[in-house]
Amino acid sequence: MSSKFSHTLSKVVLGSLALYFLYLFSQVINVVNRRHLGTNDGTYVNNTRSNKTLQKLAFSLTKNCLDNQCKTQNILDYVSNIPYVVNNFTAHLPTQTIEKNFGDCDDKSNLLISLLHALKIESYFVLVPKHIFVIVPFENIPSKKALYLNNRAYYILESTAKDSKIGYPLTYQVNEISTIFEPFENKKLNIDTLKYK
Repeated sequence: MSSKFSHTLSKVVLGSLALYFLYLFSQVINVVNRRHLGTNDGTYVNNTRSNKTLQKLAFSLTKNCLDNQCKTQNILDYVSNIPYVVNNFTAHLPTQTIEKNFGDCDDKSNLLISLLHALKIESYFVLVPKHIFVIVPFENIPSKKALYLNNRAYYILESTAKDSKIGYPLTYQVNEISTIFEPFENKKLNIDTLKYK
């Protein structure tokens, strides 16, 4: 009787381990799907983060601001003044970009959008050939051009241009934009009606 029980128990344990392994495998696939995005140039690795360190920094940088436009510009000022250095390896985490005090477009855009996310400011990544930048929706900003999706204006934030301002000029053709997405939900926007004006 005890050998039958041991045999049954072994099957239950092995079955449970197999189910647990399948669960872990599905979680890994889910993370990869959320963190990796295929583009015309290869794969973009999303290294955005949401944590207390970034939230504290975001609030500190914007403590004197009364609106999201001021908050966005203050965060852009901070990130755009981190020296631009090409990183030929995997994109840094936002906190690594702060610690190392340098980064390329991936690193700086990951930091920028993570800080905006900490303040609940709607923002999106824009992928173009060999570059990434961030856009934010605002009501009409006089004398600034914007990307328009469904009659809504999205202004460019260029993290690699020192002291850049909201509404940085688009230096690519609209048809070179391969993807616009929100990295925390991995939500792609439909760019069929995209215009720059």
